[in-house]
Amino acid sequence: MSKRPAIGLTLDAEAAGGWSKLPWYALRQNYFSAVVAEGGLPVALPHHPELAEDYVASLDGLLVTGGAFDVDPALWGDEPLHPKATLKPGRTDFEIAACRAALAAGKPILGICGGEQLLAVALGCPLIQHIPDEVPGAIAHEQPNPRTEPGHEVAIGAGTLLSRIVGVGRMAVNSAHHQAVRDAAPGVVVNARAPDGVIEGIEAPAHRFALGVQWHPEYRVDPRDTLILRAFVEAARG
Repeated sequence: MSKRPAIGLTLDAEAAGGWSKLPWYALRQNYFSAVVAEGGLPVALPHHPELAEDYVASLDGLLVTGGAFDVDPALWGDEPLHPKATLKPGRTDFEIAACRAALAAGKPILGICGGEQLLAVALGCPLIQHIPDEVPGAIAHEQPNPRTEPGHEVAIGAGTLLSRIVGVGRMAVNSAHHQAVRDAAPGVVVNARAPDGVIEGIEAPAHRFALGVQWHPEYRVDPRDTLILRAFVEAARG
């Protein structure tokens, strides 16, 4: 087997309290195990924006993870902050720097859930701050059932990278978000939508591999989720 490509995974951060009396990083194990299962070498990335280019230079691919927080609307020129939004400035500062560095360096990027939104913002897209306020008739994007089960289906856009990867027109996905990409910026393609029209995936064809999905393929609630992770790791393998 050829050398495993080094895949950087962005971490979540928590203040002191709970697990530790000091501030701490955390990330679900299935992010790491999913990368290992597809042949990658996962590397955890602490939040140092000034080191983003150095991190990216040492990596073969970047996986921007999700979390229970939101991207700062100031990054796409929206204000004020919605009362339902929760920010983690240190994490976002690092992730936007790492994402921009990876795009500039031509390194493959996979954005998952909040990471898809972060990638979209890095590519110039605006976000919806709170879906229930802006999408009439919206389905439950924060699904009430466990994240290990599907919450709804998405329609996959024909001719997209995502379509070529998964080979089907629809997928079952889990759903844990109250924000979403509002519109595709120039150079960005929408590759998946929920039944209510909410954007569930984006990609940037001009880049080597820049793909974002609003759901969590590391849970593998649909058999084709594995194909997304595999395609990303293979792209990182070069």
